[in-house]
Amino acid sequence: MKNNSSKIFISVLCITLVSSLAFFRSFSAARAQQLPAPGKVEVRSVEPFVYCSLGREGSFSEIESTVGELMQHMQNQNVFPTGAMIGIYYGDPGLTDPDRMRWEIGFPINEQAQVLAPLEKKQWVISQVAVSVHQGPYDTIGETIQKIQEWLEENGYSQAGPILERYLDPDPSRASSGGFKTEIWIPCVKR
Repeated sequence: MKNNSSKIFISVLCITLVSSLAFFRSFSAARAQQLPAPGKVEVRSVEPFVYCSLGREGSFSEIESTVGELMQHMQNQNVFPTGAMIGIYYGDPGLTDPDRMRWEIGFPINEQAQVLAPLEKKQWVISQVAVSVHQGPYDTIGETIQKIQEWLEENGYSQAGPILERYLDPDPSRASSGGFKTEIWIPCVKR
């Protein structure tokens, strides 16, 4: 069952990302800053961006249906992505109580785009983040997040906001799960 759910998620993600590949490439070119090597952590300044999303509370068991619902609402509203799919995770970063986790899945969009409920139009305004790239299956991203948090502690930083993930593979069906790349941002401040 879990394997089937993973395949469905990857299929939905594949369709989503392939449909936004042209937008992703233009967004990536504008952000031409080189990503750190997988596993390496760097503190960087990032530019604000506008995005639309669907928010949820609880475990990530609804992620596949949420991605599908997000895409359907964006299509119905003629809202077009300008970058890679993102996930933003609030609250307990250690997931000690997954049923209380708040999270959202979305896409960067044009600032002038009009968005109707249940989609929400928001702006990422946090400018300083610790950045790392996770390479591997999506269900092991928590290991990279833990390494970033350990790095922050060791280098005199504190987490200062929600965790953001950017799913960098435009077509996950063409890569093995061991090769998936996800850029992770953790807002931080120097103590």
